[in-house]
Amino acid sequence: MNPALPIFLLGVLATSFLVASLFFLRFWRETRDSLFLAFALSFFIEGLNRIVLLGAEHPNEARLWTYLVRLLATLIILGAIVRKNYGRGR
Repeated sequence: MNPALPIFLLGVLATSFLVASLFFLRFWRETRDSLFLAFALSFFIEGLNRIVLLGAEHPNEARLWTYLVRLLATLIILGAIVRKNYGRGR
């Protein structure tokens, strides 16, 4: 396998996360629904996480800090879902 392939795919993944973040940010601007903002923030964090991995000397997604960042991104979405279902007005 070409050693540049995993780095290329990591770059594609980072770009995809950042583009998804921009789409959700646009949806949030149109609707002002906080769930869209949470998704935008979560995908932005995931994209930055992949960019940091690209800058690492030996990119390895099995490190603890990588999983903690992913946990944070997931908790942001989970918190927004809970807030939307059980938040104000209920």
